[in-house]
Amino acid sequence: MPSKIQRSRMLIPIAGLAILAGFIARSSGADALDKVIPAPAVDTPAAEAKGPEVAVLAGGCFWGMQGMFEHVDGVTRVVSGYSGGDKATATYEQVSTERTGHAESVEITFDPKKVTYGALLRLYFSVAHDPTQLDRQGPDRGPSYRSQIFFGSPTQERVARAYIAQLEKAGIFDDPIVTKVEPLKAFYAAEGYHQDFLIHNPTHPYIVRNDLPKIAALKRLYPAMYRDKAVMVRR
Repeated sequence: MPSKIQRSRMLIPIAGLAILAGFIARSSGADALDKVIPAPAVDTPAAEAKGPEVAVLAGGCFWGMQGMFEHVDGVTRVVSGYSGGDKATATYEQVSTERTGHAESVEITFDPKKVTYGALLRLYFSVAHDPTQLDRQGPDRGPSYRSQIFFGSPTQERVARAYIAQLEKAGIFDDPIVTKVEPLKAFYAAEGYHQDFLIHNPTHPYIVRNDLPKIAALKRLYPAMYRDKAVMVRR
């Protein structure tokens, strides 16, 4: 299986919008569900919000996670990076060895008056990734591609654990949810060439097959949360 660095060297343009559309149609939405899932019964009330908040989530390749959340209304910044390991090993080359403890993650800064933490988790569990895949996501294998919520406060932990229990009880997924819920120790931004990768490389074969369907699913299933213009790390 080629690494993402190897895949990033495969920037072969796909001729024509019709071919691009065909790729997206045949991809069956990558890991995204084909239906809306229930909103969290336990969430952070927007009325109690006091300022910008941050969520750190891991769910496979950070290219697609970043690209999808950049289209969510109320999100002001999404950074690709690493979480779960030490600062000394927070580089793509080291994380790719699958021995650092890091997971490819995204740090999402959002306005809780416009989009709640629970609403972000709703997208995380439905269109961003498949939470039933253990130490893998789509074509990628290894613990750095694991499903994990790094909570930054007791409130985030409470919302995350309650939502997982709610989804499990409702039988939303055919298989058990394997998402880990652990405290955030640190988040380290990934190398510059990983930031906004989807936006800069929309015809990359990996992006077309695995990540553009996530944005399409967001727009189709949650139109009220979708924003056409993506917020970028580098504006």
